[in-house]
Amino acid sequence: MDKSHMESEDMGESVILLQPGKYEFPFSFQLPSEPLVTSFTGKYGSIQYSVRAVLKRPMLPDQSIKRELQVISHIDVNTPALLTPVLRSHEKMVGCWFFTSGPVSLSAKIERKGYCNGEAIPIYAEIENCSSRLIVPKAAIFQTQTYLASGKTKTFRQMVANVRGNHIASGSTDTWNGKTLKIPPVIPSILDCCIIRVDYSLAVYIHIPGAKKLMLELPLVIGTIPYSGFGSRNSSVVGQFGVDMSWLTLTLPEHPEAPPNYADVVSEEEYSRHIPPYPQPTDCQEEICCPLFAYIQEFRFQPPPLYSEVDPHPADTEETQTVSFML
Repeated sequence: MDKSHMESEDMGESVILLQPGKYEFPFSFQLPSEPLVTSFTGKYGSIQYSVRAVLKRPMLPDQSIKRELQVISHIDVNTPALLTPVLRSHEKMVGCWFFTSGPVSLSAKIERKGYCNGEAIPIYAEIENCSSRLIVPKAAIFQTQTYLASGKTKTFRQMVANVRGNHIASGSTDTWNGKTLKIPPVIPSILDCCIIRVDYSLAVYIHIPGAKKLMLELPLVIGTIPYSGFGSRNSSVVGQFGVDMSWLTLTLPEHPEAPPNYADVVSEEEYSRHIPPYPQPTDCQEEICCPLFAYIQEFRFQPPPLYSEVDPHPADTEETQTVSFML
């Protein structure tokens, strides 16, 4: 019997005797079929996965080693719930007691609720400043971590990205027509864990000197599978421009008619009197060097030829030819 492999009949298991040296044993395991929460390390808690290998030796302490695994629970932003536009609006009176200066109104919108890392969120907003203050609009992405344990709740909130708009004077308005805010590398949203949640929101707010800021928060979900509905978006854009530019088909003919040649509608003598006195170029290089401005000035102040149904320079022959103009 080989000394490197013996079977213990009384225990019903195989025993491997290894000679001194280095050995490698490949192994694999199946992850649970139920969805796993995304790996996360936060302010007050974490979600970690690891693989632990143990080496047991007779009459010696066990040796073990652990390696962490990164698990990502995929979130597809192409679901109908995450493709719905989000719109909020709010108005705030600036001042205190009877010394009010006027309202400040804010409305903001994003095209959809779900985005992925690296994407730029176009923000559409309208700001109206009817107060006497100089206000500044801003936008930011906030991450909110919520921890639930032993009947207690802890919350940690932090800003992960922001953008600033222009100052808006008193009595003025401003419009954000797709102002972009790029999403930095952050973990996806964690929405299916009973003890730890990670939520995101897009806040559009106005800093008002001497008063509390006016803020709108739009819910945001950071997913892992990016948006792929480019066809629907392009079709909506094409439809929008089709309405605005439909007047072109009513004013421009399909085949525009070229204007008549000047030499075809006047006599040779009349045509020769309007020929510029400058010599014609013989090649492209000479044409570039010729005084183009002089050509323009030559024809700029010339009166148009006189129109008459009677030819002022009749031909010697008695033959007549009818000329018709189609307008």
